[in-house]
Amino acid sequence: MNRASIILDKDYVIGEIDPRIYGAFVEHLGRCVYGGIYEPDHPEADEEGFRRDVMELVRKLDVPVTRYPGGNFVSGFNWEDSIGPKNQRPAKLDLAWFTTETNEFGFHEFVSWCQKAKTDPMYSINLGTRGVEAAMNIVEYANHKGGSYWSDLRIKNGSKDPFNIKLWCLGNEMDGPWQIAHKTAQEYGRIANEAGKVMKWVDPSIELVACGSSNSEMPTFGDWELEVLNECYDTVDYISLHRYYGNRTNDTPSFLASSMDMDDFIKTVVAICDSIKGKKHRKKSINLSFDEWNVWYHSNEQDEKIKKLDKWGRALPLLEDVYNFEDALLVGSMLMTLQRNADRVKIACIAQLVNVIAPIMTENGGAAWAQTIFYPFMHASKYGRGKSLQAIVTSPLYDCKEYTDVPYIDASAVLGDDGSVTIFCVNRDMEEDYSLDIDLRSFGDLVLDEHIMMHHDDVKAYNSADNHNNVKPGKGPGGAFEGGNFTAVIPTLSWNVLRFRAEK
Repeated sequence: MNRASIILDKDYVIGEIDPRIYGAFVEHLGRCVYGGIYEPDHPEADEEGFRRDVMELVRKLDVPVTRYPGGNFVSGFNWEDSIGPKNQRPAKLDLAWFTTETNEFGFHEFVSWCQKAKTDPMYSINLGTRGVEAAMNIVEYANHKGGSYWSDLRIKNGSKDPFNIKLWCLGNEMDGPWQIAHKTAQEYGRIANEAGKVMKWVDPSIELVACGSSNSEMPTFGDWELEVLNECYDTVDYISLHRYYGNRTNDTPSFLASSMDMDDFIKTVVAICDSIKGKKHRKKSINLSFDEWNVWYHSNEQDEKIKKLDKWGRALPLLEDVYNFEDALLVGSMLMTLQRNADRVKIACIAQLVNVIAPIMTENGGAAWAQTIFYPFMHASKYGRGKSLQAIVTSPLYDCKEYTDVPYIDASAVLGDDGSVTIFCVNRDMEEDYSLDIDLRSFGDLVLDEHIMMHHDDVKAYNSADNHNNVKPGKGPGGAFEGGNFTAVIPTLSWNVLRFRAEK
């Protein structure tokens, strides 16, 4: 059995973990909304058409914030189409995904769903085909108490109380040529600044997220952030990052190391933000919103077939990745990467929440179930609240096609407000179990509360409509204390949660 070690100290704090790093994303894409969170004819639908079985799974994830309504969708979307009587809302062609949007599920429905799901809305505005006036009006509609045209229209449409949406995205992926009304960095930076300025005039309490690069492989990455922030630094509060990973070459060692790229991406954007801070002689720091992240590649080929067969259809089954066990391991490492960057990453959204590259899957008219990636997300969200600790990990390393010096043991640690310590850990080794020595001497007397572990002998194993529980967590082997040191057994290719509590 190989050996690795972790040294922890209660005073080695990276930063307070903002619960919003466990956010999610709901876009009008595929079956995320229609057939996902909303299906009025389903046996589990409530009086508003929301699926109760899906709602129950969402609540288990404890998602603090949900980004909506896009995504690429938002760059051609008129928010006014989504309010008022449902039978008067227009059906529109969605040029982002080549489908038809009926607007049956709209602004008020989303806010009501958020209230029931116990999540706060994070609303994206259209800075593709729309601009400053629409941005100003939607904040008035959502957040102004009353006595003005747009706020009174909200009241007329059934919501006397303001929505009080505090987090707003200034467009989506405006650096991408695929985006409707794609802009240069200077063009986008200017309109983001002007739109954000008037939005804060309407409601000074809101926070704004500017579009960063769509991914770290964009040819404009770096220059984009520099130019955008040069234009809107004083107006915005966060800049976004988006990143997806796939295992198209069936290279599991490289795939499981992809979170190292995610960490590099974060640290590069932080450096860029701070360079503009220095250039402008500002005291304010821009933090990060990693508001799209996940594994995404399984459905690409199928999506092309669907688009050819049923262009302009409604709620087509697009981006329905069926996640396997190795996907869950990488998602675990990505969550730990967010925790280890808690000093600057304050918001993050797994993309997406239901059916579309999602932890939750459904059948129209049928069952809902948790995919493999559901479990590490649930564990991180449930037990990863508090202070992120600097975990000094010593582990054997490996080289692979894409990366060098990859630690077999990937870990993060969180100090809870109640004095508990939680260690999240992935063993990337495909052949060996590990004896993991954990130095916990600075925390006083601790006891192991539980060792949660997820492993499957087949890295391609997945959950399905016929077998919801093929891959799920169970009880880990645990370990033993000797003084202030705990030695745990971390099985080969496994996701682990070690929860310690103070001994009374």
